[in-house]
Amino acid sequence: MSFPLDTDTVSHGIQLAVAPVFLLTAVSGMIGVVANRLARIIDRARVLEQRLKDTPTEADTSSTQKELGDLRLRGLLANGSIGLLTLCAFLIGGTIVILFLGETIDFQMLRLSIASFLAGVSCFMLALACFMAETLIATRVLNFGKYKY
Repeated sequence: MSFPLDTDTVSHGIQLAVAPVFLLTAVSGMIGVVANRLARIIDRARVLEQRLKDTPTEADTSSTQKELGDLRLRGLLANGSIGLLTLCAFLIGGTIVILFLGETIDFQMLRLSIASFLAGVSCFMLALACFMAETLIATRVLNFGKYKY
């Protein structure tokens, strides 16, 4: 491996490697949003579990059990989304390293950087799909018609 002494080559390598960093910004924002939703799901599940312990009437039990099932599914989707976003961040980070090394030293792994970037974007899209499914389930359980305002 030879290291270039040309500053233009190094600066071009940095420019090339920095482009995927913008995707990392989106990933970190999404992780924050999904983690917040997961925390709310956990808090709601704790409230419902306490309700089951305190007042185990049959009418309350069935509706509470159903809501806990929905919360379990939402939690799985949120966890899946966080896992996919984390994998996406690793893949994009790998892409950045490969692009920088490929530009600054004699390290030609263009196919690996393409595969890493496309896998990262695919993980991001799958995470968005999990997020959308979780959001749809969350809004499905709302019962606006039950109360008259």
